[in-house]
Amino acid sequence: MTDDPLAPLLALTDVAAAVERTRERFDQALRHRALRRHGGQVAAEVSLRCAVASAALEGYTHDREEVRAGTITEPVLQGALRVAGALPGLTDLWPRAPRQALAKLHVLAARELVPETELGRPVPDAVVAARLDGLAALVAGGSEAPPLVLAAVVHGELLNLRPFAGPSGVVARGAARLVLMSRGVDPRGLLAVDVGHREREPEYVGSAGAFATGTPDGLRSWLRHYLSAAELGADQLTGIGDEVLAAAP
Repeated sequence: MTDDPLAPLLALTDVAAAVERTRERFDQALRHRALRRHGGQVAAEVSLRCAVASAALEGYTHDREEVRAGTITEPVLQGALRVAGALPGLTDLWPRAPRQALAKLHVLAARELVPETELGRPVPDAVVAARLDGLAALVAGGSEAPPLVLAAVVHGELLNLRPFAGPSGVVARGAARLVLMSRGVDPRGLLAVDVGHREREPEYVGSAGAFATGTPDGLRSWLRHYLSAAELGADQLTGIGDEVLAAAP
């Protein structure tokens, strides 16, 4: 018997095997030769692509090369770029004070989109407050589930709870990446999981809705999607590494 509230998720059909497969796929991608000399360049590209994907998942699609050139000033994209850029600096805060880190993510994501008085403040709702407390407890050490599972739960819960005004999906995706970075799975922010979500957007939307039901099938659907998106993120890392090496002098 265990008191870990996330332990039953690993008993769902195919989930434990998918976690192992995804971790192996990412570990293989982390051995790419480009990371030896060009790790910073690869990380910057992953950050850019995740931000573009996250904005697109909020309904704001932009050409990646135009974003790279700095010609897009649309606020949701700019917020997603700020969130992606801030993640390395929040990895220490996240497990110690997750609600404070979430507030910072919201300030970054929603600037120019919601009134200043709402930035960093959850919506005033008792149910939202209670569920945020529960989520924070999990992040702060209340679960020993694999980080990929915890990241999926954080992502799914924030996506459905929408505790902040404005582009709360950007906050949810940033928080999920923070789980992986702070738990040592992806300390450099190289797993482009948001690109995987974007590439499988219909499944992302459908499985997020299934997660909200809280049923075993719904939870399994979301976990399988999240892990598949993470595998695509590992493939994206490999592709970026190949591109960087090809362009290197």
